[in-house]
Amino acid sequence: MTRALPARLPPGGWRQSAPVAAVVAALSAGGACCRFVGGCVRDALLGEVPADIDIATPLEPKAVMARARAAGLKAVPTGIDHGTVTVIADHVPVEVTTLRRDVETDGRHATVAYTGDWREDAARRDFTINALYADPDGALFDPVGGLADLAAGRVRFIGDAKARLAEDYLRALRFFRFHARFAQCPADAAALGAIAAARAELTRLSAERVAAELLKTLALPRAAEAVGLMADCGVLAVLLPEAADGARLARLLPLSGDPLLRLAALLPGLPLVGAEVAGRLRLSNAQKARLSAALVAEALPDDAAGLRRLIALHGRQAAEDRALLAGDPVLAARIAALDVPDFPLKGGDLLALGLAPGPAVSALMKVLLDWWLAQDPPPLREACLLEARRRLGV
Repeated sequence: MTRALPARLPPGGWRQSAPVAAVVAALSAGGACCRFVGGCVRDALLGEVPADIDIATPLEPKAVMARARAAGLKAVPTGIDHGTVTVIADHVPVEVTTLRRDVETDGRHATVAYTGDWREDAARRDFTINALYADPDGALFDPVGGLADLAAGRVRFIGDAKARLAEDYLRALRFFRFHARFAQCPADAAALGAIAAARAELTRLSAERVAAELLKTLALPRAAEAVGLMADCGVLAVLLPEAADGARLARLLPLSGDPLLRLAALLPGLPLVGAEVAGRLRLSNAQKARLSAALVAEALPDDAAGLRRLIALHGRQAAEDRALLAGDPVLAARIAALDVPDFPLKGGDLLALGLAPGPAVSALMKVLLDWWLAQDPPPLREACLLEARRRLGV
């Protein structure tokens, strides 16, 4: 199915907002040229509000900064080595990048030179649908056939797919994300072949870049399709060798859009696996803890007392996550609705009562928790401390 696209950027909206107009006016002073580029153009053509606004210009970074400051705008050299300056107008950031061509690339970083050639700038981008330009009046410039691909719902590398990947191997992961988001036809065979041939190079990417791209992909409605393509290309085995088949992920998709929980759905039910994957991807400590807690493979209780105990022991988030991973949204809703106060004692309270550090602390905490959960209503802190003293004989 082919999308019907407008012949130019629609009027109004972000493009003609006061902050963006101020940036355009500053860059255009004296007749200089600038064009919107990339995702903001693509998304506007699809009737979506872009997350970011990017502008390309032949002006070099020093000239961009000088013009912005002369217009009373803030200019921050956020990517000056690659020609990017963030211009801020009324708290709205606009990334302004000088037209570039690659001089040297190593699969992760590129050395660039500035150019005045718009086609050269387009040729170094990743996908045709990301190399669309529009002038401030909305007229489109499409040097690599991105409009036709966007209309057809086709994600295609610009030029030779192997060459584009060799410039930055993260583009392999971006391909799966963009296919899941925009494609309306089977995945491009040339792209899949090039990605499969280059899959070993993905180990050169930083864990942070891989994790960010993987989680962005898993957040999409068609995440299972993307993961399936990654498996077919051998990419999943390189990045996530622990991954099981996608059946649990497919079952989870309509229940939760949470990318971390979807990552858990790809892994076997072992907390140590969650911790290992989180460590390798350099996820945050909170993400690591959540991933590990979600992957405890034990039967879920279905009675209120058992659920309260589960929540008290492991937290509400872990309990809900396990219910959703088990494919039981009704149970997850029950867990969310249960009123379970926090257990009012911590290990430090027992140490303050004279108990020596060690296994005895966790053992007594478990006994006290069982006692606390058996009461209705659950006792308050002072009653819990009294029970702890009684059991310690103090």
